[in-house]
Amino acid sequence: LIVVVIIGILAAIAIPKFANTKTKAYITALQSDLRNLVTAEEAFFSDSSKYTTDLTLVKFQKSSGTNDPVVVTGSGYWSATNTHTQLTGQSCGIGINTTNPVNAAAAEGEPSCK
Repeated sequence: LIVVVIIGILAAIAIPKFANTKTKAYITALQSDLRNLVTAEEAFFSDSSKYTTDLTLVKFQKSSGTNDPVVVTGSGYWSATNTHTQLTGQSCGIGINTTNPVNAAAAEGEPSCK
């Protein structure tokens, strides 16, 4: 009986830690996608001297479970936001030559989530 109680206590401690790990993995996937998008957009810019909102032109491949990023372009700048299918109310963003659309305090080219 004591062994069962000890296992129950350990399980009660471990389960919330594992649930938080899944959320961190989803956020990491979003941030990774945004970093990959930076590489793709900058490669496209070096070829055509403009940024694009068309993800097929930059040959962008999203991670499993993430939605397509929403890209906003302008004259010499772009920003993007992205969400995950398993996270509600949370999005990540990145900005190049402009402020981050999700977190204005984030550095340029730094993916940030809220």
